[in-house]
Amino acid sequence: MGSTIARHEKSDPGAAPRATRAGSVEGVDVSGHQGSVDWAALWDDNVRFAYVKATESTTYENPSFAAQYNGSFQQGMIRGAYHFALPDRSSGSRQADFFVSNGGDWSDDGKTLPPVLDLEYNPYGATCYGLTAFQIVDWIGDFTARVKERTGRQPVIYTATGWWKTCTGNSAAFAERNPLWLARYAATPGALPAGWDTHTLWQYTSTGPLVGDHNRFNGSLADLKALATG
Repeated sequence: MGSTIARHEKSDPGAAPRATRAGSVEGVDVSGHQGSVDWAALWDDNVRFAYVKATESTTYENPSFAAQYNGSFQQGMIRGAYHFALPDRSSGSRQADFFVSNGGDWSDDGKTLPPVLDLEYNPYGATCYGLTAFQIVDWIGDFTARVKERTGRQPVIYTATGWWKTCTGNSAAFAERNPLWLARYAATPGALPAGWDTHTLWQYTSTGPLVGDHNRFNGSLADLKALATG
């Protein structure tokens, strides 16, 4: 997650992040690139939640997903799953079905965070996947509606403001129902995409200790647990 952000948007990887609301909770996100993760060491470093890559398009499943997802849970973390979108490969609903069927489902157990849709610069070709802003927005709507239908939860949208402006035309269509996970590697989250007046999660670095991607939940641990509860 965020593998393309640093290459396209300005960042200050040495800047120390500042909490933007009373309290914040440290978290990480991981994928198959991390393989085996030392969850105990992360816990000792005050990490309390984790997001794990489950799928990409309709052709890739993270081979380390079960070990990472269950390992974080067994350590006591609240965890969730994310899907790396490739909107040029298949419809939003097809990718949503693949995601939910392969790790992206949600459980009302107080320990499962809402599913995440990862939208960022295309690592394989054209920045916006060769699609118009209208087509991208339509694809996102198709994906989020299917995830809601199947899991009962609106997915969190992970993105960077620059990509969102470029590829959706800075659409405000999702701000009222989909929490925002903002990627910006700097001391503050900076400007948000249209419609959102706050972020729920902030990926503030891709070079943090142990796993690289580190995040802050914008609220207290009780607030994070409430997000998991739905």
